[in-house]
Amino acid sequence: MAELRGKQKRYLRSQAHEMRPLFQVGKDGLSANWLKQIEDAIEKRELLKINLLQNTMVEVAEVKEFIEAHSQIQVIQTIGHVLVLYCPAKKKEHRSYSLEVAKL
Repeated sequence: MAELRGKQKRYLRSQAHEMRPLFQVGKDGLSANWLKQIEDAIEKRELLKINLLQNTMVEVAEVKEFIEAHSQIQVIQTIGHVLVLYCPAKKKEHRSYSLEVAKL
């Protein structure tokens, strides 16, 4: 996947602003099963937020590195304990944000 440009990231951040985190990282930390669930959800949504709970043993940077190393998902933004994730959908019926991103 190509690296997103500044305008594209700005657009995605603005769209994610009102979203609530859909997934959480808790005391169990990161796993392949957790990442698979995120990949399934992001395939239908293209853009989502995840939240790191206070009792987690991993840092934001570790979560970002884990997600980007083991999947096609890009971390668009990190604010505190919240990460904004983006990945274009493979199926045409699920594409909404990726169509707008391509125009920018």
